[in-house]
Amino acid sequence: MSSTAGIAYLVLCEGRDWRDIYTLHPGKPVSIGRGDSNRISLADNRCSRRHCEVCPQGEQWVVRDLESSNGTNLNGARLAHPTRLSEGDMIHVGKSFLLFTLTLDRPMESVDFEPTSDQHDATLASDAEETPAEILERRSQSVYRQDPVEAEKLRIPLAGLYRLVVEMGAAEDVSSLADVTLRGLFEVVRPDIGAVLVPSDTTKEPTTRNLKLVAFKAPEELPYSRVSDRLSDAALRERNGILAMDFSHSNDSEEFTTLASMNARSVICVPIRDGDDILGLIHLYSMKAEQSLDRDALEFTLAVGEHAGSMLRKLLSKTELVSSLKQARRENESLKEMLRIESDLIGESAAMLQLRSEISRFAMSDQTTLICGESGVGKELVARAIHSNSSRKDAPFVAVNCAALTESLLESELFGHEKGAFTGATDRKIGKFEQAHKGTIFLDEIGEMSPTMQAKFLRVLEGQPFERVGGHTPVDVNVRVVAATNRNLPEAVRDGDFRRDLFFRLNVLTITVPPLRDRREDVEALARHFLHVSANRQSRSSKEFGEGAIDALLKYDWPGNVRELRSVVERAFSFSVGQTIAPDDIQFSHLDVGAHAGDAYAPVSLAEMEKRHIEATLHFTKWVKREAARILDIERSTLDRKLQAYDIQRPEDES
Repeated sequence: MSSTAGIAYLVLCEGRDWRDIYTLHPGKPVSIGRGDSNRISLADNRCSRRHCEVCPQGEQWVVRDLESSNGTNLNGARLAHPTRLSEGDMIHVGKSFLLFTLTLDRPMESVDFEPTSDQHDATLASDAEETPAEILERRSQSVYRQDPVEAEKLRIPLAGLYRLVVEMGAAEDVSSLADVTLRGLFEVVRPDIGAVLVPSDTTKEPTTRNLKLVAFKAPEELPYSRVSDRLSDAALRERNGILAMDFSHSNDSEEFTTLASMNARSVICVPIRDGDDILGLIHLYSMKAEQSLDRDALEFTLAVGEHAGSMLRKLLSKTELVSSLKQARRENESLKEMLRIESDLIGESAAMLQLRSEISRFAMSDQTTLICGESGVGKELVARAIHSNSSRKDAPFVAVNCAALTESLLESELFGHEKGAFTGATDRKIGKFEQAHKGTIFLDEIGEMSPTMQAKFLRVLEGQPFERVGGHTPVDVNVRVVAATNRNLPEAVRDGDFRRDLFFRLNVLTITVPPLRDRREDVEALARHFLHVSANRQSRSSKEFGEGAIDALLKYDWPGNVRELRSVVERAFSFSVGQTIAPDDIQFSHLDVGAHAGDAYAPVSLAEMEKRHIEATLHFTKWVKREAARILDIERSTLDRKLQAYDIQRPEDES
């Protein structure tokens, strides 16, 4: 079965404000034009009767012009063929602008586009011609709270309010609270369309300009239209619930003119309040003259608004608490990370003192930085130290290993992708560059980038926006780039494996991290530090290096650098007997067959290495399997399976 496009929205804009929101349902195309048969009908002589269409195509929504007289524009460009829509795309039809979006958060905020002079004039004219509504009722507090005896006489059942309040109490976030609130109102009040709105910034007083649509409910064929700013402003300013109808025609006529161009016959606008604080608005309106909203509906909605305000305040407090806890956790992790960086950048050799000096100076700059050095010297630690000592330290530090991903996966990882961009892209994904906005992105093994990725990366380094995979919307980020490589990049440039222009763009500030063999005086301090770390990690008492152990470490050339030293010390700590590590407990890997190898290289499989590791651990625990499993950090049952798979038997001399 083929996948289909998910729910999306078209937002009809006037000036810099939205007016109507149309829901795009999977499998159902939406026509736009001057004719009444269109789902979105525009009273505009510049529009053709059937001007354009937004329709699903696989997992995407596309827009196509229907051979209109004046054409259809997408993001300012004339539409020549059916084009896939991305988040934030703007369709221009005649004098109207329609924003395509996958979320309800965006439409309530100011839309970033420049209306034409005709569009601006039309908006002013629309405002001037808005027919004033007759406000039938203003009420600050529900009679449900004021007079229980009177409340019993109301037509709307109290049972519905009780049931709704119980459901509100189970809401876990603002969105679910809004959905529950609307569902309860529709069951009792029975409007045609309704919405819940809260400020974009919940710490600020609600205004008609900063209200954000949290949820709305409407029949499939109808849009949610922006309620008159005059009514919303009156409800917020006077802190009253308002019931309004439009009786601008003569009383003898059964026809009503439109209310704020919504074709609504009656409207209820009620504050969501917690005591004296206004936290948002509830909008309800009816499209039918024979089923107008009345005073009983206003009373019930006021009661709902009061309970919703109390619940909303609790949810906002909970959200603020969770946010504060997350911030505290991030700060705690940052402090721990800084301590780890400081502890792992250990040493008082001349080379380390020089490295710390360069880190301090380069951290104050915002320039692209290239870190060079052999594998295992601690290039990422240097990158984190630069970030932690920079003005960006409170923003994210995002690390990416360029050698660990294929070209296509690396592009998606760095720049993100849109839903449906490729098989398996079921949702939009924000890339590492966007995640690192205002912070630092660390690109390890930059020399392993493919030529295609090098070109795309260079454009971002030059300050140009990028697009997510499968998207067409430019994305701008403010990111400091720190890259690292263990390759000889000048040599790679000469061989044609690395772009010359990218090398020069990266090589603004360069730090070379010295190999461990060039700072042997730091080996002992590092080894003792890793010994202490091993004891803490395994919750065991600390050990000491015995006679000759440090000498053995100093004589080795460390082809794997600090990373190898850490592994050697951790292995010696686990396998040594007693509280002293002897020279025989120190096992070197000797993996480097080049100039720095101290012994001949003896290849061994991973399975054989694991078998030896298990045997050594069992020997250390005197074949106490439970203790061996704990040290190996595996389940006891897993250890038994491995003993059987490797045919490991307890030696007779250890029985």
